[in-house]
Amino acid sequence: MLKDKIKADFKEAFKAKEPVRLSVLKMVNSEIGNAEINKRGKLIKEGKSENIEAASALNDEEVLQVVSREVKKRKDSIEAFEKAGRAELAEKEKAELAALMAYMPEQLSEVAIRDLAKKAVEQANAKGEKEIGKVMAILAPQVKGKADGALVNKIVRELLCE
Repeated sequence: MLKDKIKADFKEAFKAKEPVRLSVLKMVNSEIGNAEINKRGKLIKEGKSENIEAASALNDEEVLQVVSREVKKRKDSIEAFEKAGRAELAEKEKAELAALMAYMPEQLSEVAIRDLAKKAVEQANAKGEKEIGKVMAILAPQVKGKADGALVNKIVRELLCE
């Protein structure tokens, strides 16, 4: 499981005294724990209290969502720091991003995303930008975790505005 790999890598980073990787994995473990607490709360509200500990454990897809959120945060921070002229902070975020990308599935190229988007547009029979929701509903599950959502959205908009 991805969660177990992250925990094992955390221990390895601790022993190897890798401060960047250690802090990133510590934060990811914390976010995973928070997500499990939130899931547990939802299960309790639904009245499902049997074996709550096991039921609230995140599966690989949910852990990947946590990691994806953290990757997005790093990308946004890098962009903000570069605009503000804070190269040293941008470099720190880039190092953290590199550590996080080890847990993400292989990312799709822009060409691959464009091909999938074209197929989704055809499948949805979308004619204009107003129908972007139909296309994204088809495309999103195919690229989830494998592509940046902003890039996917940009490509779909380009295709629908042609």
